[in-house]
Order: sequence, then C-alpha cells, then structure tokens
Amino acid sequence: MMRRFDGDTLLVATHNKGKLEEIADLLSDLGITVTGAADMSLPEPEETGTTFVENARIKAHAAASATGLPALADDSGISIDALDGAPGVYTADWAETPNGRDFVLAMTRAHEELEARNAPHPRRAAFNCTFVLAWPDGHDEVFEGCVGGHLVWPMRGEEGHGYDPIFQPDGYDVTFGEMDRWEKNRISHRADAFRKLRAVFDND
Repeated sequence: MMRRFDGDTLLVATHNKGKLEEIADLLSDLGITVTGAADMSLPEPEETGTTFVENARIKAHAAASATGLPALADDSGISIDALDGAPGVYTADWAETPNGRDFVLAMTRAHEELEARNAPHPRRAAFNCTFVLAWPDGHDEVFEGCVGGHLVWPMRGEEGHGYDPIFQPDGYDVTFGEMDRWEKNRISHRADAFRKLRAVFDND
C-alpha cells in the first residue's frame, strides 16, 4: 500500500536551481510549498550508489533525517546504448573539472567515445529519472521515468541543462536544448517519473 503525502511543505533534496524550479512547476497546482536543500543549508551527501535508485535514496533519506521533513530526491542521467549504458549514474561526473561542471566537455567526451567505437546511427540514448520520496521514519516510495531518443552532433540549442543540446527525443526534430523549457518539462524523463509520483499526493 503506497503511503500518501499529507503535509504542506516538501523538501526537495537538490542544490540545482534549475531542477528545483522544474519540480516546483510540476507541483504548482497541488498547493504544496517547495523548498530546496540549499535553503535549509544542507550539505550534499556523497553519492556512493551504483544505480539511480541507490543515489536518490541516499539524498532523500539524508535530507529527511536532517530536517524532519518528507524529502524528495531524484537521481537522473543519460544512458547511451553504444557506450554500454554509460555515463549512466556518472552523468554529472563526466562534467566535473577543477573549476566546476563543464557539460560541453561531457558532451564532447560522449561524442568522441562514440566516434572511437564507430557507433552506427542513430545513436540511441535515454534520459532516466528516479524519484525517491523519503519520510523521517525511514519509509520511502520509488518512482522511475524514462524518455528515449538519439544523440546528435554538433550540439544544438541554448535551453535546458546538462546533455540537453545533444539529445533529440523520439517524435521531435529538435533537441532538448532547442525546446522550450516548459515543453521539455511536459515530456521529459522527470515528467514521466513525476506522473507516477503524483499518486502519493492524491488523497481522494
């Protein structure tokens, strides 16, 4: 039996402003106050998991335990078929530099590794998102979403974040980087997971 969320404040365990805005928008019609981990001065826990669900659980439970609030965390990334699913949970790690994250560097690495393998076109990939909603007593609920597509090169578009400029979702002729952010929010991996998550807030 799924546990229902019956509070009025939800802590989103992320320091990523763009991600917080996306989730707040997805929750906007529910009358729930959304606050981020940075607003609560929470540290970012070390993500030691090897799957999206493990890392989301680490973040959600750390935030719920620290604040006494139900906490929502997601772990998301892009998995490229011809790279055996990489970068996967290491999606953000590919962008790490001594001066912060550089996703142009990460996208270039993905392209170069595909070229090195002579990967055939279309180069299939999927964005994955796993939401974990954790309560302070240790209970959690898990919701997973996915959107399929293929990779393009060179990069296209200035919208979005991460690997969006090289990912063209199925059924569209534009990349996530060229797509209006609210249109992207409607079809994204996060939106897919969120449609499932909404059941937690349904108290009918």
